[in-house]
Amino acid sequence: MEVAVISVESIKPSSPVHHLKPFKLCLLDQLTPTSYSPLILFYPTNDAHLKSTQILTQLKWTLSKTLTPFYPLSGRVKDNFVIHNYEEGVPFIEARVKGHLSDFLQHPQMELLNQFLPCQPFCQQPNPTVAQAAVQVNMFDCGGFALGMCFSHKINDGITGSSFIKSWAANARGSANEAIRPNLSDASSLFPPQESLPSHYTSLMESLWFSKRRFRTRRFVFDANAVATLTAKGRSKLIQSPTRVEGLCAFIWRSCMNACRSISGSTRPSVMSQAVNIRRLTKPRLSRYSIGNLVWSAIASYNPDETEMRMQELVALVREGVGRINSEYLKKLSGEGSTAIYEHLNRLAEMASENPDVFSFF
Repeated sequence: MEVAVISVESIKPSSPVHHLKPFKLCLLDQLTPTSYSPLILFYPTNDAHLKSTQILTQLKWTLSKTLTPFYPLSGRVKDNFVIHNYEEGVPFIEARVKGHLSDFLQHPQMELLNQFLPCQPFCQQPNPTVAQAAVQVNMFDCGGFALGMCFSHKINDGITGSSFIKSWAANARGSANEAIRPNLSDASSLFPPQESLPSHYTSLMESLWFSKRRFRTRRFVFDANAVATLTAKGRSKLIQSPTRVEGLCAFIWRSCMNACRSISGSTRPSVMSQAVNIRRLTKPRLSRYSIGNLVWSAIASYNPDETEMRMQELVALVREGVGRINSEYLKKLSGEGSTAIYEHLNRLAEMASENPDVFSFF
């Protein structure tokens, strides 16, 4: 399938935003490298009379409308401290795809996915002032389309991106009353930004996030029965009811360790990192629609000399790691608790120096 870009424009908020104050990053945003996280949504054609021009017009207008309350996503980062220039807008790309959507969905070609995206994902962006979000609409010959989106991780964690997409969808279907009003102050209030952020820690985060090694994308589908089976295998006297996430993470973690062992010939120490949404864990709770990188990494360490590589043991390690992130722990990190955050990063650097196999779940 060939993907050809037809047009590129910038979509700006529907209401004036030039008078709004700069949006403050939080400390966790400042420490997060500039990189794009992707999402592609596929829409088959349900109305033969609906023209692509109508779809594009509706998407542009409702995107503009959605950007008004989410105006930081329309701006640009300045000095790794604030976001301003909200009238820069979100890049909107129209592309044409030779082929039918049904053919692609029946036989997905993972190597083609990046062509449906407006930006290169999962790599460090050399320019920290890139757009906070970008969109590419890929129209197939059949009338179906793939909506490719990239969100800069500078202020967008999974919850932020999801909130934005839900609002855009509500506006697109004419249900503006269901659109989300994001909270723009929680993150910087809980984790105040620092004007003189130590460069050592930003460099450390970049080294932990990025690698010069080559990567491949693979697709694995677990149906409900498979997930239930894996969850059951993780049961033990210690943990009688593992969650689906715990069971699936433990299975993937063990599979990756087995793959590494087949290559190296021995089982090495391993670290699993699981992103945890902290909005629901603080006291008082933050708004579920707070914008920013309000996630923290739960760390689970596996030492082959101390623990068997069975599902039960790995599930217990996953739960123990996630369980450490609670309201008391977050209280130490918040406010003027940057010292505790830096201590955590120092421990990560120490762990990385031992060169374990590292597996991250987001």
